[in-house]
Amino acid sequence: MSDIFRSGFCCFVGRPNAGKSTLTNALVGTKVAIVSDKPQTTRRAIRGILSRPDGQLVIVDTPGLHKPRTILGQRLNDIVQTTLSEVDVIGFCVPADEKIGPGDRYIARALAQMKTPVIAIVTKTDTAKKAQIGAQLLAISELGDFADIIPVSAVSGEQVGLLADLFIAKMPAGPMMYPDDTRTDEPVETSIAELIREAALDGVHDELPHSIAVTVEEMRPRESNPEILEIFATLHLERDSQKGIIIGHQGARLRGVGTMARTGIEALLGRRVHLDLHVAVMAEWQRDPKKLDRLGF
Repeated sequence: MSDIFRSGFCCFVGRPNAGKSTLTNALVGTKVAIVSDKPQTTRRAIRGILSRPDGQLVIVDTPGLHKPRTILGQRLNDIVQTTLSEVDVIGFCVPADEKIGPGDRYIARALAQMKTPVIAIVTKTDTAKKAQIGAQLLAISELGDFADIIPVSAVSGEQVGLLADLFIAKMPAGPMMYPDDTRTDEPVETSIAELIREAALDGVHDELPHSIAVTVEEMRPRESNPEILEIFATLHLERDSQKGIIIGHQGARLRGVGTMARTGIEALLGRRVHLDLHVAVMAEWQRDPKKLDRLGF
């Protein structure tokens, strides 16, 4: 281990559902980014912080690069482009269990134009056989001139520590930027809204995942029992027809969303929570700049 303390920023880039958020959480050692099998789950540049005796790594989890169909989609791509221009090292994620496609090649070409070092990462190795992983490593090596190429599994933890070593080795010498017990710089309201959205995404299909946004309206200790934190939040949908899907028969699905989200929020805050969820329609919010601004995008 070097005597030089290194600190800086890295980010993961890849097409949607390439395992970026799961890998961010694995490196940080705790959940800072929500995870779903739905594309474009990540809608913000979420910072996770890994502190070690030899360095501090600020990991920026970005949305998946994709061909935008809405103003929201374009804004998500803009977040990625801005992040890429500001970090010290880029991690290019390609899943082990999917063939390299046009989206991967598009990202590789964009990265080749940048001066920032790129580490190519074959993710989800727990889902693929050794021969498949080997073939993917060869295929990704042909996409560009990468500083390193490494296979990892965020689920099993295989080679996650080695990936952290590779990132920190490429960071500039510099002081710690955050206290060593900080895991993210996300505002707590944002983390709570994301946990609610993660619960709402569970089990929904088709276009609905893209249409869900969550805002936290109010947080306050309960008057009769201040140990319980009351949280009032709204799930915003785009069409009236989507309300029935989220609410479910006699409200059963919404109650399930609340139960799942509350568990995650209580773990995050370390205290008991009463969660009050409201469902509202904000027509076509993904395509309306003013509505996007109101929702924080």
